[in-house]
Amino acid sequence: MTASITARFDSGNIRVADQRGDVFDLEIVADRDSEFYQWFHFRVAGAAGREVTLRIVNLAGSAYPGGWPGYSARVSEDRVDWRLAPTTYTGGILEIRYTPATDGAWFAYFAPYSMERHHDLVARTAQAPGVTASVLGHSLDGRAIDCLTIGDGPLPVWLYARQHPGESMTEWWMEGALDYLTDPDASIARALRAACTFHIVPNMNPDGSVRGHLRTNAAGVNLNREWHAPTADRSPEVLCVRDAMDRTGVAFAMDVHGDEAIPHVFIAGFDGIPSWTQRQGDLYTRYLATLERRTPDFQTRHGYPVTPPGRANLSMSTNQLAERYGCVATTLEMPFKDNDDLPDPEYGWSPGRSVRLAEDCLAALWEMIDAIPAPRPR
Repeated sequence: MTASITARFDSGNIRVADQRGDVFDLEIVADRDSEFYQWFHFRVAGAAGREVTLRIVNLAGSAYPGGWPGYSARVSEDRVDWRLAPTTYTGGILEIRYTPATDGAWFAYFAPYSMERHHDLVARTAQAPGVTASVLGHSLDGRAIDCLTIGDGPLPVWLYARQHPGESMTEWWMEGALDYLTDPDASIARALRAACTFHIVPNMNPDGSVRGHLRTNAAGVNLNREWHAPTADRSPEVLCVRDAMDRTGVAFAMDVHGDEAIPHVFIAGFDGIPSWTQRQGDLYTRYLATLERRTPDFQTRHGYPVTPPGRANLSMSTNQLAERYGCVATTLEMPFKDNDDLPDPEYGWSPGRSVRLAEDCLAALWEMIDAIPAPRPR
C-alpha cells in the first residue's frame, strides 16, 4: 500500500512538496494573508509497520526558527494519546521518523484541541449549576465567541485563550480551569466563586483554529496587536470581548499563550504601562511568587525581557487591560517544547500538564484574592 498524507480537516496544515516512497518532503502553509507559519497537523495513512520519514523543509522562514532546536513533534494513532515522536532538526529541516502500528497516524505541532471538543466543553460547562453561557459576538467567518460566566462574587476576573490559534495547549488549560471552577467538591473553587465572577473565553480565535493558523484570524490579523483599537472589519473577536470587559470591569486577568522557543512555563506582565503603580506591581509579583511556590512546573528565572517604564505596547491585551482598568493583568506562557525544569521524555509538555497548571493558577489567585481591589471605573 502506498502511504499518503492529508491535512484536509479541522486545524490541518501541511503541503506535500515531494514523495519518494515512504519519504515525504513537506511544507507548512502560512496563515491566510500573513507571513506567519509554524503550526502543522496532518495524517499519514497506509504505512502500518513501515518507517516513514517526514521532512518539513521550509522552517528557515518560519515565524520562530528558534522554536525548532530541541523540539519534538507530537504523534497519535488514536487522536487521544499524544506522545513525542523521534525528531531531529538540522539546517532548517525538521525530520520525523516513525513506524505506525496502524494505517493511520496523526502528527501535530502540539496536541490539537478541536472545534468539536470546544463545543463539547461549552455545552458541558453550561450545564453546571451557576454557569451562564453567552455569545459575546462573532468572528469574521461567523463563529461564536463563547463566554462562560461562573460565580457571583464582587471581583470580575477574565480568563481568555487562543488569541494565537496554533497555541492549542491554551484551550487544554481552559478545559482544566472550567472543570475545576465547576467542581462542587473543590473547596478553593467554591471560595473563588464566592469572591469572584469569572468571565472565561476559551477560544478567542475560532477561525484561525479551524483554518490551521499559527497566529492570526481569518483576515491575517494578529489579535494580540489589536487591543488598543479593535474594529469590526479586522478584529471583531477582540472588539466584542473588550466591549464586554468595559461593561464588567476587570480586577484580574490572564491571557493564556504558548511560547515556541522557551522551554519553560513563565508569566509576562505589564511593566512599562504609563499608569503603572506600585500596588499593581506588588500584587503581580506576589502572584508570581505564589504560583512558583505551588507548582514546580512554573518558574520566574526565564521569560521575556522587562519593558522599560513608559514603553509598553498598548496594542497587546495584558498591557491594555492593566492600563485601561488599573488591574493586575498577566500573560501565561506554556512551552511547545518540554518544560526543562521538569522534563517528561515520553509526553513532553502535554494536555494533562496544561490542565493541572490551570488548577494551580486558580489556587494561587485564591491565596491572594483578599488583596485584589475592585476594578477602577471607566
